[in-house]
Amino acid sequence: MEGVGDDGPSPAAAFNQRRHEALKLFQYYLDKSTPHAQYRWIGTFALVSIYALRVFYIQGFYIVSYGLGIYILNLLIGFLSPLVDPELEPSDGPMLPTKGSDEFKPFIRRLPEFKFWYAITKAFCIAFVMTFFSMFDVPVFWPILLCYWLVLFVLTMKRQIMHMIKYRYIPFSIGKQKYKGKRPASSASSPRAD
Repeated sequence: MEGVGDDGPSPAAAFNQRRHEALKLFQYYLDKSTPHAQYRWIGTFALVSIYALRVFYIQGFYIVSYGLGIYILNLLIGFLSPLVDPELEPSDGPMLPTKGSDEFKPFIRRLPEFKFWYAITKAFCIAFVMTFFSMFDVPVFWPILLCYWLVLFVLTMKRQIMHMIKYRYIPFSIGKQKYKGKRPASSASSPRAD
Protein backbone atom coordinates (compact mmCIF):
# COMPACT_ATOMS: atom_id res chain seq x y z
CA MET A 1 0.00 0.00 0.00
CA GLU A 2 3.01 2.25 -0.08
CA GLY A 3 2.99 4.81 -2.82
CA VAL A 4 -0.80 5.06 -3.05
CA GLY A 5 -1.67 8.67 -3.79
CA ASP A 6 1.99 9.60 -4.13
CA ASP A 7 1.89 11.56 -7.41
CA GLY A 8 5.13 13.45 -6.77
CA PRO A 9 5.60 16.93 -5.43
CA SER A 10 2.50 18.85 -4.50
CA PRO A 11 1.43 21.84 -6.64
CA ALA A 12 2.30 24.19 -3.77
CA ALA A 13 5.85 22.81 -3.58
CA ALA A 14 6.24 23.11 -7.36
CA PHE A 15 4.98 26.71 -7.21
CA ASN A 16 7.41 27.55 -4.38
CA GLN A 17 10.27 26.01 -6.36
CA ARG A 18 9.42 28.10 -9.47
CA ARG A 19 9.00 31.23 -7.34
CA HIS A 20 12.38 30.63 -5.71
CA GLU A 21 14.05 30.18 -9.11
CA ALA A 22 12.42 33.36 -10.45
CA LEU A 23 13.55 35.35 -7.40
CA LYS A 24 17.10 34.03 -7.78
CA LEU A 25 17.12 35.05 -11.44
CA PHE A 26 15.71 38.49 -10.58
CA GLN A 27 18.38 38.96 -7.87
CA TYR A 28 21.09 37.88 -10.32
CA TYR A 29 20.11 40.56 -12.84
CA LEU A 30 19.65 43.13 -10.09
CA ASP A 31 23.19 42.43 -8.89
CA LYS A 32 24.51 42.66 -12.46
CA SER A 33 22.89 46.12 -12.81
CA THR A 34 24.57 47.53 -9.69
CA PRO A 35 27.63 49.11 -11.36
CA HIS A 36 25.58 50.60 -14.21
CA ALA A 37 23.99 53.52 -12.36
CA GLN A 38 23.49 55.70 -15.45
CA TYR A 39 21.59 53.01 -17.35
CA ARG A 40 19.51 52.15 -14.27
CA TRP A 41 18.43 55.77 -13.89
CA ILE A 42 17.68 56.10 -17.61
CA GLY A 43 15.38 53.09 -17.32
CA THR A 44 13.71 54.57 -14.25
CA PHE A 45 13.13 57.90 -16.00
CA ALA A 46 11.58 56.02 -18.92
CA LEU A 47 9.25 54.31 -16.44
CA VAL A 48 8.45 57.69 -14.83
CA SER A 49 7.62 59.11 -18.26
CA ILE A 50 5.29 56.21 -19.04
CA TYR A 51 3.57 56.65 -15.67
CA ALA A 52 3.23 60.43 -16.18
CA LEU A 53 1.78 59.95 -19.66
CA ARG A 54 -0.73 57.41 -18.35
CA VAL A 55 -1.89 59.73 -15.56
CA PHE A 56 -2.04 62.66 -17.99
CA TYR A 57 -4.14 60.80 -20.58
CA ILE A 58 -6.46 59.20 -18.05
CA GLN A 59 -6.87 62.50 -16.16
CA GLY A 60 -7.12 60.67 -12.86
CA PHE A 61 -5.29 58.80 -10.12
CA TYR A 62 -4.04 62.05 -8.61
CA ILE A 63 -4.20 60.67 -5.08
CA VAL A 64 -1.92 57.81 -6.17
CA SER A 65 0.50 60.35 -7.63
CA TYR A 66 0.34 62.42 -4.45
CA GLY A 67 1.13 59.38 -2.29
CA LEU A 68 3.96 58.51 -4.66
CA GLY A 69 5.32 62.06 -4.36
CA ILE A 70 5.26 61.92 -0.55
CA TYR A 71 7.05 58.55 -0.61
CA ILE A 72 9.73 59.86 -2.99
CA LEU A 73 10.22 62.92 -0.78
CA ASN A 74 10.76 60.60 2.18
CA LEU A 75 13.31 58.59 0.18
CA LEU A 76 15.07 61.79 -0.90
CA ILE A 77 15.51 62.85 2.71
CA GLY A 78 17.09 59.49 3.52
CA PHE A 79 19.33 59.81 0.48
CA LEU A 80 20.54 63.29 1.49
CA SER A 81 20.98 62.51 5.19
CA PRO A 82 24.13 61.14 6.84
CA LEU A 83 24.05 57.69 8.37
CA VAL A 84 24.83 59.10 11.80
CA ASP A 85 22.95 62.33 12.40
CA PRO A 86 25.25 64.53 14.54
CA GLU A 87 22.20 66.34 15.89
CA LEU A 88 20.59 63.23 17.33
CA GLU A 89 23.34 60.78 18.21
CA PRO A 90 26.78 61.88 19.30
CA SER A 91 28.69 58.64 18.85
CA ASP A 92 32.22 57.31 18.79
CA GLY A 93 31.76 55.97 15.26
CA PRO A 94 32.23 57.83 11.98
CA MET A 95 31.04 61.41 12.23
CA LEU A 96 31.12 64.39 9.94
CA PRO A 97 34.13 66.70 10.33
CA THR A 98 33.12 70.04 11.82
CA LYS A 99 36.47 71.88 11.62
CA GLY A 100 39.10 72.13 8.96
CA SER A 101 41.60 70.40 11.25
CA ASP A 102 39.32 67.39 11.76
CA GLU A 103 40.19 64.15 10.06
CA PHE A 104 38.39 63.60 6.76
CA LYS A 105 35.60 61.07 7.01
CA PRO A 106 33.62 60.22 3.90
CA PHE A 107 29.94 60.98 3.72
CA ILE A 108 27.96 57.81 4.37
CA ARG A 109 24.31 58.03 3.38
CA ARG A 110 21.43 56.76 5.46
CA LEU A 111 19.91 55.42 2.22
CA PRO A 112 22.53 54.31 -0.36
CA GLU A 113 22.10 55.19 -4.03
CA PHE A 114 21.24 51.66 -5.15
CA LYS A 115 18.53 51.22 -2.52
CA PHE A 116 17.24 54.72 -3.35
CA TRP A 117 17.00 53.80 -7.04
CA TYR A 118 15.42 50.42 -6.32
CA ALA A 119 12.79 51.89 -3.98
CA ILE A 120 11.84 54.63 -6.48
CA THR A 121 11.62 52.17 -9.37
CA LYS A 122 9.53 49.75 -7.33
CA ALA A 123 7.25 52.59 -6.19
CA PHE A 124 6.62 53.73 -9.78
CA CYS A 125 5.90 50.14 -10.86
CA ILE A 126 3.36 49.74 -8.06
CA ALA A 127 1.78 53.12 -8.83
CA PHE A 128 1.60 52.20 -12.52
CA VAL A 129 -0.21 48.95 -11.71
CA MET A 130 -2.58 50.86 -9.41
CA THR A 131 -3.69 53.01 -12.36
CA PHE A 132 -5.38 49.95 -13.84
CA PHE A 133 -7.81 49.64 -10.91
CA SER A 134 -10.60 52.20 -10.70
CA MET A 135 -10.93 51.86 -6.92
CA PHE A 136 -7.71 53.90 -6.58
CA ASP A 137 -9.08 56.73 -8.72
CA VAL A 138 -10.44 58.87 -5.88
CA PRO A 139 -11.89 62.14 -7.20
CA VAL A 140 -9.88 65.03 -5.77
CA PHE A 141 -9.11 68.59 -6.78
CA TRP A 142 -5.54 68.01 -7.92
CA PRO A 143 -4.24 71.63 -7.74
CA ILE A 144 -4.70 71.58 -3.94
CA LEU A 145 -2.68 68.34 -3.70
CA LEU A 146 0.03 69.79 -5.93
CA CYS A 147 0.26 73.00 -3.87
CA TYR A 148 0.35 71.05 -0.63
CA TRP A 149 3.10 68.77 -1.97
CA LEU A 150 5.13 71.77 -3.18
CA VAL A 151 4.85 73.41 0.26
CA LEU A 152 5.98 70.15 1.90
CA PHE A 153 8.87 69.86 -0.54
CA VAL A 154 10.08 73.43 0.00
CA LEU A 155 9.84 73.23 3.80
CA THR A 156 11.51 69.84 3.95
CA MET A 157 14.35 70.81 1.63
CA LYS A 158 14.86 74.08 3.51
CA ARG A 159 15.23 72.11 6.75
CA GLN A 160 17.60 69.63 5.07
CA ILE A 161 19.75 72.39 3.54
CA MET A 162 19.93 74.18 6.89
CA HIS A 163 21.10 70.89 8.44
CA MET A 164 23.77 70.58 5.73
CA ILE A 165 24.97 74.12 6.38
CA LYS A 166 24.97 73.68 10.17
CA TYR A 167 27.03 70.48 10.08
CA ARG A 168 29.03 71.39 6.96
CA TYR A 169 28.49 68.43 4.72
CA ILE A 170 27.67 67.96 1.06
CA PRO A 171 25.90 64.69 0.23
CA PHE A 172 27.37 64.52 -3.28
CA SER A 173 30.90 63.75 -4.34
CA ILE A 174 32.08 65.40 -7.50
CA GLY A 175 34.73 62.82 -8.16
CA LYS A 176 38.07 62.07 -6.65
CA GLN A 177 40.08 65.15 -5.79
CA LYS A 178 43.48 65.14 -7.45
CA TYR A 179 46.68 66.62 -6.11
CA LYS A 180 47.92 69.24 -8.55
CA GLY A 181 51.28 69.89 -6.88
CA LYS A 182 52.64 73.15 -5.64
CA ARG A 183 51.79 76.24 -7.58
CA PRO A 184 54.73 77.98 -9.22
CA ALA A 185 55.77 81.22 -7.58
CA SER A 186 54.58 84.34 -9.35
CA SER A 187 57.06 86.09 -11.65
CA ALA A 188 56.94 89.34 -9.62
CA SER A 189 58.43 87.69 -6.56
CA SER A 190 61.14 85.91 -8.55
CA PRO A 191 64.68 86.66 -7.37
CA ARG A 192 65.84 86.82 -10.98
CA ALA A 193 65.00 89.97 -12.86
CA ASP A 194 65.36 89.60 -16.61
